[in-house]
Amino acid sequence: MKFSADALLFDSDETIVSSIKSVFRCWSQWADAHGLTIAEIMEVQPHGRPAAAIVADLLPADEVAPALALLEQAEVDDAIAGGVVPIPGSQELLASLPVDRWAVVTSGTRRVADARLAAAGVRATHVITVDDITHHKPDPEPFLVAAERLGVDPQRCVAFEDAPAGLASARAAGMATVAITTTHDASALDADVVISDLSAVTTCATDAGVELTIAV
Repeated sequence: MKFSADALLFDSDETIVSSIKSVFRCWSQWADAHGLTIAEIMEVQPHGRPAAAIVADLLPADEVAPALALLEQAEVDDAIAGGVVPIPGSQELLASLPVDRWAVVTSGTRRVADARLAAAGVRATHVITVDDITHHKPDPEPFLVAAERLGVDPQRCVAFEDAPAGLASARAAGMATVAITTTHDASALDADVVISDLSAVTTCATDAGVELTIAV
């Protein structure tokens, strides 16, 4: 399958970087410290949601800020310690793109996103985090902000996502979507095309934008 775009937008966790083991370690430790279980965390459908929204569902309001700070530091430390690796094909794909033709759009905080991308060997000039927006995925705002930062028409972007909330966000922004089956079965992912990882994607940058070829 082929796409022509002005820019490519990528979710971070389980799209560019594999952080699932790190996430499990950090959330398990956090749950223990707050008298919770992983099962209770999973009940609030955490994947693709900002940590602040998840923690707010689990703890009293006056406990949220310190609990978030504890979790964020644990996730940064785990990434620095080597708990994050690149998704197959991500380093090669991103290295093939001009820096003004792609951005990362994540529901993580700036500190966590920067730590994980660095740990995976990814250098991103444009990173949109939960700290940059008012409404998070599945609202279209994160992807619309990314398109604005790059100075491109949202309808000329292709978004890469692994979670239903992220795909819904990109669709609502008017973008073509590519789903990656790192966290969900293909049947749960509503996208223009579904792939297993970024090794299926090749690009050719031109003066007019980016030409994509996706092996399906």
